[in-house]
Amino acid sequence: MGVASAFAITSLPAAYATPSATAVISEVYGGGGNSGATLTRDFVELGNAGSAAYDLAGYSVQYLPGAPSASSLWQVTALSGAVAPGGRFLVAEAAGTGGSTALPTADATGSVAMSATSGTIALVSGTTALTCKTAADCAADSRIVDLVGYGSALVREGSGPAAGASNTAAVARGAALGDTDDNAADLTAGTPSPVNSAGQTPGSGDGGGDGDGGDGGGDPTTPGTVRVHDIQGTTRLSPLAGQTVSRVPGIVTGVRTSGSKGYWIQDPAADADSRTSEGVFVYTGSATPTVAVGDSVLVSGKVSEYYPSSTSQSVTELTAPTATVLSSGNALPAAVTVDATTVPAAYIPTAGGGSVESLALEPGVYAQDFYESAEGMRVAFSDARVVGASDAYGELWVTVKPGENATTRGGTLYPSYDQPGTGRLEVMSLDTTTAFPSADVGDELSGTTTGPLDYSTYGGYNVQATRLGTLVDNGLKQEVTRRQKSDELAVATYNVENLDALDAQEKIDRLAQGVAVNLNSPDVVALEEIQDDNGATNDGTVTSEATLKRFTDAIRAAGGPRYQWRYIVPTDNQDGGEPGGNIRQVFLFNPKRVSFTDRAGGDAVTATSVVKTRKGAKLTASPGRIDPASDAWDNSRKPLVGEFVFHGETVFVIANHFTSKGGDQPLHGRYQPPSRSSETQRQAQAAEVNSFVKSLLAADKNAKTVVLGDLNDYEFSQTVSTLTAGRVLTPLITTLPAAERYTYVYDGNSQTLDHILTSPAVTHYDYDVVHINAEFADQASDHDPQVVRIDVSRCRRG
Repeated sequence: MGVASAFAITSLPAAYATPSATAVISEVYGGGGNSGATLTRDFVELGNAGSAAYDLAGYSVQYLPGAPSASSLWQVTALSGAVAPGGRFLVAEAAGTGGSTALPTADATGSVAMSATSGTIALVSGTTALTCKTAADCAADSRIVDLVGYGSALVREGSGPAAGASNTAAVARGAALGDTDDNAADLTAGTPSPVNSAGQTPGSGDGGGDGDGGDGGGDPTTPGTVRVHDIQGTTRLSPLAGQTVSRVPGIVTGVRTSGSKGYWIQDPAADADSRTSEGVFVYTGSATPTVAVGDSVLVSGKVSEYYPSSTSQSVTELTAPTATVLSSGNALPAAVTVDATTVPAAYIPTAGGGSVESLALEPGVYAQDFYESAEGMRVAFSDARVVGASDAYGELWVTVKPGENATTRGGTLYPSYDQPGTGRLEVMSLDTTTAFPSADVGDELSGTTTGPLDYSTYGGYNVQATRLGTLVDNGLKQEVTRRQKSDELAVATYNVENLDALDAQEKIDRLAQGVAVNLNSPDVVALEEIQDDNGATNDGTVTSEATLKRFTDAIRAAGGPRYQWRYIVPTDNQDGGEPGGNIRQVFLFNPKRVSFTDRAGGDAVTATSVVKTRKGAKLTASPGRIDPASDAWDNSRKPLVGEFVFHGETVFVIANHFTSKGGDQPLHGRYQPPSRSSETQRQAQAAEVNSFVKSLLAADKNAKTVVLGDLNDYEFSQTVSTLTAGRVLTPLITTLPAAERYTYVYDGNSQTLDHILTSPAVTHYDYDVVHINAEFADQASDHDPQVVRIDVSRCRRG
């Protein structure tokens, strides 16, 4: 609760366009915790030169790097309260690993890691992230109350940025808080001197956080004044981050002896605030913990926020700990029930692309807030369905909401960007004596699974199980599609996951079985991720003849046809993928059923194009590539185009493998909504393919065209919308019932990355996704193949 005051509070309009006579940014320091620094944290100090209090409700301070790139985002720290007339207001930002002196108690806390030497800070009326990246654009944004650029910042007020910022120097206004809208003139460098709204300075009392929580030197068997819920606080970041706390009481609920070693403690005496977790992880570094589950302990250490990755949320931890064991064998605190009645339906709050860390948790509204409010606590779920198969790392995914977006085979569907399964949880085991179960999608963890709730880069929140439910095998089977009829052309796509001639025969045989048996020997198979003949060995090898010989021999041995192949040899290390692997798309075709029209001239750098003839469209090169010189294909696979003839009818097939999702922010990360930066290149690639299909249809409106492959994007994505623009293609995945629209499983979300699309002339077809990999612990590839069977003669008449 805020402190009542005797002065009136007024909210004044934004005044960036003219000098402010009221609220200003009075001091900026980004060197906290850096080498040579005394203070442990970065900070922004606000001042009020006016005669009335300045209300900050709904305001924020925002940070932008000094030389912003196209992908740079303003990072947001939300504010509340007010700046007293003539007073100061202290916003604490990220802590470093150095320094010896804590800030005075902050009036607001964020997690922004500011540069010590160059950056821009804005005081903003609102909490939506700014989008301006130039001084002129920011000057035109009426939400900006004040703005300070320092160092070499491109976004600044006036003639230039404030100079002199460093690990040991802040930039600050004079005592009168004068503002002429010229950062270089208004702010000067000097020793950092943060002041909070109570007038406190570093070391002046309350908030001197590198001490012992206010009770150092007491009885080592008596709890200190700080409790776990005080450490966890009501946001994703600890209000005590960077401070040393003493003799925090708790019961040990789980011990991790490998990887990130440490243990979890939980206070059985919970407070009344549902937002504050009662559990916390105690990180012991390389030292194996000496405590045991059930020990009652007092732990002293430094409160830290650990980020598993640059875009993830953080884990609140106690680091450099010392512990006193008071007793052993104690009953564990009650576990938080995680099920369909406790986990909200909404996923996570948004912050306009900025960080949600400073937002107060709403565990009754958002699933991710609910999980964060239980971070480090014992949680329990019962009879949960497996929605992500076991992997080699001893992890699997379950859902605690059986009815949420259920697929026909037991998974959880990912139907749109705003509907990731809220009931999904990753499960790992702290039991090193019992083998982790091998589970497929649709299996069940029967009974109760219990353990501390943790967070990691991969998947977000997870249960570190001290008790694992019993696996019930529900008998998921690989699918086998029907064989095409004599007058049906069967065209399939299959990502074979970096296949090369050095792979084990077992892998090759299993992939071959998928083609010959599960896909029932399609007439044409577009393969993605065929590598060169020595795989990741980076020695200039680019051909795939040995790889394809081994693979087609294995298909023949599995009962399939003697396939022939066509592909374009790539330029060494120009198509992305595993370095040295030179992955490419390849056509396999059964010459007894379909013929390939060979036209010379296609190579790695030469584009094929469309020619209009009296008999319809034809390619200038077959096989060929779509505009390989286009920037859309930089460091990425170029589409392979081929001309086939079946029962006298020409069919054009375009095999694709669009650029990956690498670099996108995670669904569960702190930036919300997450940036999907990789989409930009995929949309450009989709536009190239769309234009090529349009050229085919311009030459022959009845051109039968199949576009297929691993598009690395969803059926509801802008990539697919761009690819189908002008209604030149139909994505066949959308013709299936919603519960069957998936080809891949990631973090327990069943989703579509692989596609087959057809042109308007393809009117009679039968389409099938053949589930043989993605849902299984034992898989030959991480993708499921799919096939379309086209009745070409009926299409001709239609």
